[in-house]
Amino acid sequence: MSAEAEHPGTAPKGAGIASEWAREDLEALATRGLRRFLEPLESPQGPLVRVGGETLINFSSNDYLGLATSPTLRAAAIAALERQGVGTGASRVVVGDTSAHQRLEARLAAFERAEAVLLFNTGFAANTGTIPALVGPEDAVFSDALNHASLVDGCRLSRARIVVYPHADAEALARALAETPARRKLVVTDTVFSMDGDVAPLRELLAACREHGAALMVDEAHATGVLGVRGAGLCEELGLEAEVDLRVGTLSKALGCLGGYVATSRAVADLLINRARPFIFSTSLPAALCAAAEASVEVVEKDDSLRERLWRNIRRFAKGLRALGLPAEPRSAIFPVILGDPDQALDAARRCRDRGLLVKAIRPPTVPEGTSRLRFCLSAAHTEGQLDLALEVLRQLGVHRGG
Repeated sequence: MSAEAEHPGTAPKGAGIASEWAREDLEALATRGLRRFLEPLESPQGPLVRVGGETLINFSSNDYLGLATSPTLRAAAIAALERQGVGTGASRVVVGDTSAHQRLEARLAAFERAEAVLLFNTGFAANTGTIPALVGPEDAVFSDALNHASLVDGCRLSRARIVVYPHADAEALARALAETPARRKLVVTDTVFSMDGDVAPLRELLAACREHGAALMVDEAHATGVLGVRGAGLCEELGLEAEVDLRVGTLSKALGCLGGYVATSRAVADLLINRARPFIFSTSLPAALCAAAEASVEVVEKDDSLRERLWRNIRRFAKGLRALGLPAEPRSAIFPVILGDPDQALDAARRCRDRGLLVKAIRPPTVPEGTSRLRFCLSAAHTEGQLDLALEVLRQLGVHRGG
């Protein structure tokens, strides 16, 4: 009988060394104010959540339209759960493809006005799978300096030459494209940047790509459901749906579900089925989530009242922040209040919580050094009173004076 069988509580050989490494690194993170902790919700997602025994106004969720607990989505998920069970058992290229996946892709293709859509389990998987499927060591990928980590990691995994251009600087991108020899050139950018809430200069970026023979891939994660007449994102708002090569969207934010997708041509979608490793080697999304997402797209496209309510909240909050002397433009549902170092951001988050607000401190490496912040995310489900309370708390804390 092995030692492990005789003493089932004994740590496996070697675990002590890894634990020593972990303790050293955790101590270093704590010293710099960068250690993170999990904090489970005791309630469903929503504008009011219960955390640690407290009921707080939630300004940290990406549930921009308040659909995460929608009765319509829940009913669709439950019906699919009864029909098709819980797990799918395999990846889609084996036996994990279902009619629910096919219906959702067709519905998303119509929503995005794209030739084809391919589902991934997350937006992160969509980005890290798509970029390496398109470019490799002979190629170059051009990435905005403030792109989301999933785009950054997708660039690294591709083994292509990575050129990082200054944030939202189309002229710098054009120069880099002209100066960089490569077999293929791919430009990747967020449309709405997740930590700053600003919007990419998409027309100018597209012009640079066309001039220099580059493909353009955009991540609409924080724009899907928020921007555009139908809620299909910045490309729809600017009328560029047919011109951008690849549009990555998410089901996990404004659509209130889970998953990611790529809207593109049929040829690119077929290539991803054959090359995108997160797609090929991951068990597929449960059919219940696909059904809920399909219902969500119907709500978002056919009923613009939620988006109208969200934008009323966005304009009200931006006006209130400007009244406090803080820079704020109504460009998206994300509003950063930049404080500087991690300890300042953590202290501000604690003081907000003492006054009934759940707004998380965002610190490096999520944001650059020296730009730790509070990140306010607005929802259509927030009331005017909740927004005004948040503004009053910021005023009381003296955040507008750098306090």
